[in-house]
Amino acid sequence: MARVVDKQERRREIAMSCFDLIHEVGMKNITVAQVAQAAGIGKGTIYEYFENKEDIIFEIINVHIEYHHQKFLKSIENVKTTKEKLFYFLDFVMNDSEENQKHFNGYREYLSTVLADKNDEMCNFNSSCNSFFQNQLELMIQEGIEKNELLPIAKNFVEPIMVFEKGVVLMKMTQIDFDAKKTCEQFLNTIFDLIEVKND
Repeated sequence: MARVVDKQERRREIAMSCFDLIHEVGMKNITVAQVAQAAGIGKGTIYEYFENKEDIIFEIINVHIEYHHQKFLKSIENVKTTKEKLFYFLDFVMNDSEENQKHFNGYREYLSTVLADKNDEMCNFNSSCNSFFQNQLELMIQEGIEKNELLPIAKNFVEPIMVFEKGVVLMKMTQIDFDAKKTCEQFLNTIFDLIEVKND
């Protein structure tokens, strides 16, 4: 009996096989032929799972975002203090390692596509990613309050931290020699001067 193929799972498998391709050639330059070659399938087979090139790119981005979600959750598993967790929260914009810079440049291209094409599906997807990280930030802050690390007013800083992070992303993308790490450290240290419980 022939195996029933889960179309959504197969889409994901194809996207996973192209995980690095999007960094190597860029979103705008990637071709259906390259995707097919990376996935080890015929070009015609691609269209059994994707409507067009944009649909393929969207699924590859989806896989990338899920990867970063899981990486972030893993990075804070054993972190003790809320302050340390918030530094991990902003690591994506502070970290200048070659590996992270590759992902940051991919995010830059993704954002430019969202802004240039006004793609509703990508905008909705971007909103859902934003909601995930905002929820994680809310949980971190609430946990800090419950552990008596933070004052209850700390809850009011969730949205400002989210907006700050987006601003730092934009500054890092558009300004030469912008020191994202220094800016984030100053911002977080200032906030913690206001929201941290002082044990005198």
